[in-house]
Amino acid sequence: MGYYARNGVCRLKASKCKEMNQRKSVGVDVHKRRCQACLKDEKGRLIEEFSIPNSVEGAAQLRKVLEGHGEAKIALESTGNLWVRIYDTLNQQSEFRVVLANPNKTKIIAEAKIKNDRMDARVLADLVRADLVSESYVPTIEIREQRALLRQRRSLVEDTVAIKNRIHNLLDKYDLERKFSDIFGKQGREWLRNLQLPAIERTILDVNLKQLQSLEESIDTLTTKIAQEAINRPDVKLLMGFTGIDYYGAMLLVNEIGPITRFPSAKKLVSYAGLALGIRQSAEHTIHGRITRDGNKYIRRILIEAAQHASRFDPKLRGSYLRVAARRGHQKAITAVARKMLVSIYHVLKRHEEYHGQRNELLERKIRRLQRTVDSSLQAT
Repeated sequence: MGYYARNGVCRLKASKCKEMNQRKSVGVDVHKRRCQACLKDEKGRLIEEFSIPNSVEGAAQLRKVLEGHGEAKIALESTGNLWVRIYDTLNQQSEFRVVLANPNKTKIIAEAKIKNDRMDARVLADLVRADLVSESYVPTIEIREQRALLRQRRSLVEDTVAIKNRIHNLLDKYDLERKFSDIFGKQGREWLRNLQLPAIERTILDVNLKQLQSLEESIDTLTTKIAQEAINRPDVKLLMGFTGIDYYGAMLLVNEIGPITRFPSAKKLVSYAGLALGIRQSAEHTIHGRITRDGNKYIRRILIEAAQHASRFDPKLRGSYLRVAARRGHQKAITAVARKMLVSIYHVLKRHEEYHGQRNELLERKIRRLQRTVDSSLQAT
């Protein structure tokens, strides 16, 4: 083939490179600090292999190498947020076609018996050359920022739940009588602050209460920012017409879903959220199992939460819930309601129409609450 090695980099001789003026295929195995790249021609012959830092400078280095080879199709494996710097830098070049490979569907790498960074990069280059890469959706920078804001708030809320559970576990040791239902309300917190406990457990309780207060202040800050982003969005207000979905849930849904046009049908969106029923088929037998849970967990979780309210108060979905619950139980009925809600959300966003089960008085209350949050933030500044 006419290879030579220099500084640990495998290269093809210049005489061979001149013959290869067709589109090149590049596989990039992404890691936190460094990335391994592999460049191949249209016939799968190795042109060059090298390692670069996972940074803007490293991406510029890769771009400089590729500029001498004409058009290139580049595949990066989606690994958390580690791909962002490389992707954004390379995607600015019109002669590069950059795709983000779905790691769950690129099983040939995960199941390889011989697995290292160089082999992974070579396999990605071969897959992109043959157009066999299962692409992941790459949201715009604006949507990525919105997702980060919304996911951060959800993470902090989950942290507050963990702290409250720790406080409940601590109090379970004692038979304490209280005259209020919510120990984390105004009266409840005053009671907790004055509670007589052994010295060590009193210290632990104080630490947990301080952590809880700090988290709640952070959540309020993020909630205000989310409200400011949501106030002028028509698609958010359309989704607020669903029972159980407020402006936070609506913002999360529109940003996690992204452009609704990327889903050709409601079934595709349901599958993306992991709410589709699993199917096992053999010959003439077909078995429908539990939901796949193989999809966007944020959409799935917010809809399951919304379905708890919709199953009780949405007249359009209440009957469906009761029918399924009578046959299969509460939890499966809630999942079925969440799936129905997502199908309706698809059509609402696709057609820019109001939800048919919308309760106008409830929507007005939600919008007033959203406006109050925005107004209070403006007064504070």
